[in-house]
Amino acid sequence: MAALISRVGKRLRRIIQRPGSVELTRYEALLPAVEKLEPELEKLSDEELTERAGKLRETLTDTAFGDNHLIEVCALGREAARRALGERAFDVQVLGTMGLLSKHVVQMETGEGKTLAGALAAAGYALRGKRAHVVTVNDYLARRDAEWMGPVYALLGVSVGWVEPSHSQAERKEAYAKDVTYGAVAEIGFDVLRDRLVTNVDDLVQPAPEVAIVDEADSVLVDEARVPLVMAGSIDHTDADEEVAKVVRRLRLNLHYETDSEGRNAWLTDAGASVVAKSLGLEVDDLYGDTASDRLPAVNVALHAHALLTRDVDYLVRDGKVQLINAARGRVAELQRWPDGLQAAVEAKEQVTATDRGEILDSITVQALLARYPEVAGMTGTAVAVAEQLREFYELEVAVIPPNTPNVREDLEDRVFASPSQKLRAIEEEIRTVHETGRPILVGTQDVAESEELAEKLAKVDLECVVLNARNDAEEASIIAEAGKKGAVTVSTQMAGRGTDIRLGGTDGATREEVVELGGLHVIGTARYPSSRLDGQLRGRSGRQGDPGSAIFFASLNDELVLSNAPDVPEGITDDEETGEITDNAALRQLNHAQRVAEGVDLEIHRNTWRYTRLIERQRRDLLTHRDKVLREAYAAEKLEKAHPEKFGELKEKLGDDQEKLEQLCREVLLFHVDQLWSDHLAYLTDVRESIHLRALARETPLDEFHRAAIPEFHKIIAEADSRAAKTLEEAELTDDGIDLGDAGVRRANTTWTYLVHDNPFDSDFEQTIKKVRSMIKRK
Repeated sequence: MAALISRVGKRLRRIIQRPGSVELTRYEALLPAVEKLEPELEKLSDEELTERAGKLRETLTDTAFGDNHLIEVCALGREAARRALGERAFDVQVLGTMGLLSKHVVQMETGEGKTLAGALAAAGYALRGKRAHVVTVNDYLARRDAEWMGPVYALLGVSVGWVEPSHSQAERKEAYAKDVTYGAVAEIGFDVLRDRLVTNVDDLVQPAPEVAIVDEADSVLVDEARVPLVMAGSIDHTDADEEVAKVVRRLRLNLHYETDSEGRNAWLTDAGASVVAKSLGLEVDDLYGDTASDRLPAVNVALHAHALLTRDVDYLVRDGKVQLINAARGRVAELQRWPDGLQAAVEAKEQVTATDRGEILDSITVQALLARYPEVAGMTGTAVAVAEQLREFYELEVAVIPPNTPNVREDLEDRVFASPSQKLRAIEEEIRTVHETGRPILVGTQDVAESEELAEKLAKVDLECVVLNARNDAEEASIIAEAGKKGAVTVSTQMAGRGTDIRLGGTDGATREEVVELGGLHVIGTARYPSSRLDGQLRGRSGRQGDPGSAIFFASLNDELVLSNAPDVPEGITDDEETGEITDNAALRQLNHAQRVAEGVDLEIHRNTWRYTRLIERQRRDLLTHRDKVLREAYAAEKLEKAHPEKFGELKEKLGDDQEKLEQLCREVLLFHVDQLWSDHLAYLTDVRESIHLRALARETPLDEFHRAAIPEFHKIIAEADSRAAKTLEEAELTDDGIDLGDAGVRRANTTWTYLVHDNPFDSDFEQTIKKVRSMIKRK
C-alpha cells in the first residue's frame, strides 16, 4: 500500500508541475513532540545539555534517523540555538532540519534561516557518528557560518572547523578532523585533488567522505556541476601567438568573419582568410594545409577570443590579469580560467602577461566531487525549478518548506519594450518615480557593463546609487546589508550566493517602520535571466520574512535572451509609438519561450557532459583504488622485487634492511609513474574529445567512439606503471640513501596550483545537440 501511495504521489506532483515536492506530513506531525521537550531542556545547565547530546550520540547508530531521533536532535538544536544565538528556531527551520537529515534538498525562501537549519542538521549527522562537510559557494561564507554557528555546535558537544585558501596543510588536517567542516566547494575539491597525489599516508588531509550538506544547492549541484576543478604542475610558460592576435584584432564582423545566431561560433569569410594568410606571409591554401597546421588553430582560438568573449561581460581585466565572471553569480570566478589555449588568446587580446601553462595532473567536476559522498543533502531558495535534474543526476528529492510568515511581496507583470534603449529609459523612469517615495530600490542587471552604464545614466539625473558587481565583490556583504535603507538605490549584477539578508531600514533598522509603511524594498530586473531560477532569486531579495515589497522585470524583444534562443518573433506585435512598450501578451509568451529554450539547452549540455565524464570518473575511481593500495601496502616493493630481485637486494642492502624506508622508496617510484600515466591519459582524452565531433561526419556516434578510444588506453595504465617502475629501478644508480630519485627521472612538478576550468563555450561537440534541442522546443 505504501508503495502504491508513493507512486500516486509522484504522479500527482508531476501533474501539478511540482516534481520534487516531498510530502511533509511526517515531519509536521513531529513538531508538537519537539515543542513538548522545550520546558524540560530549558531547565538543564549548559553542561547537562551537552551531556544529554552526548548520550544521544551513544544511542544513534549508522542508520537513517527514526522519528524519535529527529525529535531529540531538533529539540536539542533548538535549545542550543536559543542559548547560543538568542534565537529560537522557528517550526519551519525545524522542518528544514528534518528534511536535511532525511537527505533531501530543502527549499526555504530568502531570510527564512537556512544557515541555522543547516547547522542543526550537520550537528545531527555528527551525533550519528558521521563527519559532515557543509559545502558553501565561497570562502567568506564558509568561515562566517562556521564561526557564527560555533557556539551552537559547542553546546551540542560537536566540534567545528573550516578550510580556506590561506590554511596550511596542518590547519587543513585539523579542520577536517572536526565533526563538522565548512568549506567552499572549490576548496574542498582542491584538497581532494591534492590528496590524490600524496606519496605518504601521513600527508593526507581529508578523511573518507561521509555527509555533504550543500548550501545554495541549485547553484552548486546544477549551475556548477560540470565545472572541472584542476590541479596542474608547471611545465613551461607558453605565450599565445602574438602575431596572430594582432592580425585578428584588425578583423571586422560580416566582412572578415561571421558568427552564428547563438554567439557560440565564429569563422573566417573568404575575405578574412585572405587577409589573415597575407598578414602571416602565407597563401590561403597554405593556411588550411599541412604546412601551416599550427597557425590555423591559433587563428581560430584568437578569433573566438576576439569575437565571442566580451570584456566586462564575460571577464574583467584587473591588476593586469584576466579574471572570468561567473554568469550565475555576477562575481569574479576566483581561480577560474578557460582551457589554456583560449585563456592565452584572451590574454593576448587584452595585451596582458600570459599566465603559466601547466600539465594537468588531475581534475574532478563538481558533480563528481559531490558524488563521492554516500549521503548528500542541500538547501536553497530555488530548488523546485531544477527538481528533475536533482533527481536525475543525484537521486535527490526536493522538500518545499513553507515560509514562517506568508510572503506578501507583490510580483508585478513584466513590462516589455521593442528595443533595449526604450527599455532603459523606462527603467530610469521607474527608478526615479519609486525613489521619490523614499522606498529602497535594488536593481538587478545582467553584467558588469550594464550595471556601470545604468549607474552613469542615473548619475546624470542626480540619482546616486551604490554599484555591486565583480569589480567590488569583496565589499558585497556591507553593500547588500544596507540596501534596505530608506532612499537607497543599489545596482547589482546577479544576486545568487550573496549570503546576506536585506533588512528593511538597514543593518541598524533605524528607518524600518518608515520603509515598511512606504511599501518595503522594490526590486527591478533589467532583463530576464537565461534561467527562471535566477529571476526568482532576484525577486526573493524582497519580501523577507513577511516584509512588504514588490518586484518587476523589464524586457525587450531584442534582449540577448530572445535573440539567442527565440529570434523568430511572431508578426503583428505592435508597440506604443512614444514609449515603445508592448502590451500584447504574445510578447510575454515569446520571452517565456526563449527562457525555456535556454533552460533546455543548458540541461542537454549538462547531460552530454556527464555522459563523457561518467566514464572518466569510473576510470579514476578504479585507478584510485589501485593507488590507495600502493600508498598503504607493500605492493610496490613486492612488484619491484619480483621484477629485479638482484637489484632489489642491492637496494635493500644499501638501506641496511630498513624495511619502512625501502617500501617508501619503492612506493614513490611506482606512484610517480601511476600519476604520470594518469596525467597522460587525461591529456589523451582531451585530444580525443576535441576531435570526436568529426566522427559524426562519418555517421559514427561520438560518445561510442570516445568509449572505444578511452577504454583500451586506460587498461594499459597499471601494467605500464609497473613496467616503468621496474625499468627505473633497473637503470638507477644506487647511493647510500638508496636511489637519487631526481637522477632516476622521478621528478614531480616543482610548482603546482589549482584552478577551475570555465566550460569552453565553443566546444563543437555540443553544437548539434544544442541546435537539435532548440529546433525541438521551437516546434512546440
